[in-house]
Amino acid sequence: MTETLRELVALSSRILASSGHGDLIWGHASARDPEGRGVWIKSAEWGLEEITSDRVHLVSSLGEIVEGDGKRHSEYPIHTEILAARPDAGAVVHTHSPHAVALAATGQQLRPVSHAANFFVPEAVPRFTLTADLILTQELGKEVAVALGDASALFLVNHGIVAVGPDIQTATVAAVLLERACEQQLLTQSFGGWPTWSDTTESLAKREHIYNSAALAAVWDYLVRGLD
Repeated sequence: MTETLRELVALSSRILASSGHGDLIWGHASARDPEGRGVWIKSAEWGLEEITSDRVHLVSSLGEIVEGDGKRHSEYPIHTEILAARPDAGAVVHTHSPHAVALAATGQQLRPVSHAANFFVPEAVPRFTLTADLILTQELGKEVAVALGDASALFLVNHGIVAVGPDIQTATVAAVLLERACEQQLLTQSFGGWPTWSDTTESLAKREHIYNSAALAAVWDYLVRGLD
């Protein structure tokens, strides 16, 4: 199980990189340790595209490296505190994906102008505005978890995004979809005119039709194949 989780976190990292989430050496994905010891997360000072299973280590809720090598990411409390607050979640992604950062900075809500946004809305994607600095403490990590609530994604305004899921596959797909949705909204707005988007009833129907569990698993498999 441990080796499988390490490989899944490594795959998630490389998928995020190939999907436009790379930001030099920053950004990270994690999976809950099944024995309750903390989170399996990529080690610091490597780009997402460079992550292999040996560059994934186990970090406790106190920031101790329990198993594995490498330097620990300073923003580990994003992961440990969200997973502590969300027993339904098994994985967390935090990246600085450019279109999501840009859209959040405008103050606009994410609108379902295309399929991708229907994964998230309704309700509105929540926004964390307490600080745009790094989430370096357990206290700030708890505030991020409060802002996320029971949503599947969160804008860290002027900073990045958080995406969660029951497993690392779903959390990764959610992060990919969020960046695509934000890019599509910004593209729509760049042409002016009168943008349209799905109403609540249609959005919920599209979510059921497009993003069922079998489809999400197929998307993950597609993204993995794209790494070859």
